[in-house]
Amino acid sequence: MEEYVKARSTAGIRSEEIDAGLRAHMNKVYGTMSVGMVITALAAWALSGLATVETEAGTLLTPLGEALYNSPLRWVIMFAPLIFVFGFGAMINRMSAATAQLVFYAFAAVMGVSISWIFLVFTSFSIVQVFLITAIAFAGLSLWGYTTKKDISGWRSFLIMGVIGLIVAMVVNIFLQSPAIMFAISILGVLIFAGLTACDTQNIKNTYLQHAFAGDQEWLGKAAIMGALNLYLDFINMFMFLLQLFGSRE
Repeated sequence: MEEYVKARSTAGIRSEEIDAGLRAHMNKVYGTMSVGMVITALAAWALSGLATVETEAGTLLTPLGEALYNSPLRWVIMFAPLIFVFGFGAMINRMSAATAQLVFYAFAAVMGVSISWIFLVFTSFSIVQVFLITAIAFAGLSLWGYTTKKDISGWRSFLIMGVIGLIVAMVVNIFLQSPAIMFAISILGVLIFAGLTACDTQNIKNTYLQHAFAGDQEWLGKAAIMGALNLYLDFINMFMFLLQLFGSRE
């Protein structure tokens, strides 16, 4: 009987340690993601300022702006984040947790460069407004994914297929320039990345719980970075699609 009590006591202490570790892990995920968001916003805002100049005739592109938005370089900027993500995912196992974090922040800066055009197309007020709407929606979806007892991991494969379909449709629409197709893409994009926000949050939690007993802090550190990257991408994409739907254009 005494051994049983000791075993239960030990199990209770271990459970408390895991709960505390999970909270610290999630805080690191959200903290890393938040820093990445700030870097992206600053990079986008700063570059848009360097790319334009105010004149009596209105806002004009500088030589840098012409190079970024009206030359073949725009294709490099457009697809650079996608290439960065695939490269990051392939090489993260060879990196230390500290290096992975630095690479994530570098990716956030590249993403800022890639989406800097929104400051030229949409009003600053609508950008802030849509960002706040996205933040509220993201927080609610992520909280639900963290707290729900329902296993929603099965959604992820279908949602990823949806993302691939979105990418193909967006590439096709570059040549078609159809507002109707873009509207449909934006609605589907919001729904897909809303679902991924909940799925990715639950996956981050479950992954930690599955590996917490191993105590591999280096692996858990890199898992937090990858979790931050996934949630960051969910947020950015949901924001961009909502901006296409509700943003006020200059």
